[in-house]
Amino acid sequence: FHMERLSRIASHLTPDCKTLTSSPVHGGTSDVIVNWEVFKVPPRWVFLRIETKNGYVGWGEPNLEGWSDTVIAAVREMMPSVVGENPARIQYIWQKLHRQKFYAAGGGGVIYSALAGIDQALWDIQGKTLNVPVHRLLGGAVREKLLVYRWCGGDNNTPEAAAKEAKDLLRDSKFKLIKMNACPRMQFIDTEGKIQQAVDRMRAVRNAVGPKVGVGLDFHGRVKAPMAKKLVKALEPFDPLFVEEAVVPDMNFALADLKKATHVPIATGERMFSVASFRDLLNAHAADILQPDCSHCGGISNLLTISRMAEAYDVAMAPHCPLGPIALASCLAVDSVIANFAFQETSYGIHYNAEGGASAVKGKQTNNKKKQCILLHYIKNPQVFEVGEDGCMRVPTGPGLGVEIDEKAVREAAKNGHTWKGREWTLSDGTPTRW
Repeated sequence: FHMERLSRIASHLTPDCKTLTSSPVHGGTSDVIVNWEVFKVPPRWVFLRIETKNGYVGWGEPNLEGWSDTVIAAVREMMPSVVGENPARIQYIWQKLHRQKFYAAGGGGVIYSALAGIDQALWDIQGKTLNVPVHRLLGGAVREKLLVYRWCGGDNNTPEAAAKEAKDLLRDSKFKLIKMNACPRMQFIDTEGKIQQAVDRMRAVRNAVGPKVGVGLDFHGRVKAPMAKKLVKALEPFDPLFVEEAVVPDMNFALADLKKATHVPIATGERMFSVASFRDLLNAHAADILQPDCSHCGGISNLLTISRMAEAYDVAMAPHCPLGPIALASCLAVDSVIANFAFQETSYGIHYNAEGGASAVKGKQTNNKKKQCILLHYIKNPQVFEVGEDGCMRVPTGPGLGVEIDEKAVREAAKNGHTWKGREWTLSDGTPTRW
């Protein structure tokens, strides 16, 4: 009786199982990845174009600033394992690249950045295939708008210059939050008045913009652990929105004590790449805000995992994104679906964009005849990144990542590529230091 019953059950299941294994979800033949191209474009970006047999095109942004050529080489190493796969199997392809490539797991920024661009492009393809925004594929938006911030100032501008720039950009734009580098290069123990310089600059900016504007301060890892606590304490009276990378990730063990010593939210994550690294940070209760970069941490798939994990610790998310339109669109897709989203970085106003050949790109003209921001140069629908009167962008509504790439502009810009390099700083005594 039992054998007969099992045989009957099996006979009913077999057709369904055959259908299941040939379905697109399980890697059937409905579509496959057939072609890919990579483009190095000004000011310091890399774009990846993946095309399927059915003609769908997805775009990703695999990049690690200052290491673009190295990331491109990693993409070239990975893509032969992607061509021929069903683009709908995003998680399968991610795990294939992460687990089957021996040094990929824990492989650092170059590996995870290459993987990120591939992952972003696959999500873009799937959204376009189903004619829905990526955030719909991730479970649907939990909000209608996304608070964003822009950059202000350079590496070592004077208090007067920083204050004027902050006041001018807030007058001429709709942003309600800004971020600036907090301090110049600094010794292990400051004997040159650098902390006072940082205080003078922040005081001037706060006086210029008033108490209601959020001002984030990026230490950029250039402050050594012995000075981090002292600098944060000196800046506290000016109510920073957050302090970013108070120490480099290698020194993250120092953040837990710093977090206990200040009421300023502690943020970090742009130079962290794996889920495991963020797990350890969260277990140490060492940060209030996580800032993984969607083009550095393994893409949309990993950014979503990190965000969900942070939610369990009541830690906020503010993804890092000083990059291009594909990276920003990828961040917005995840930002839309996570409850613990705080605000999103954009590359509006970032000084690095002026250093990698952006001036060589012919700017498109806006309706008021002003030269268009480089962030918008490579897309046909710049309105997706429009900032409203409330300082927010809207949740993307277009299929895929929601940005229409101007392929002609990309190909033209890629003829010359970009020349952006990281700084090579030294201290006053000639010692190499972080920037």
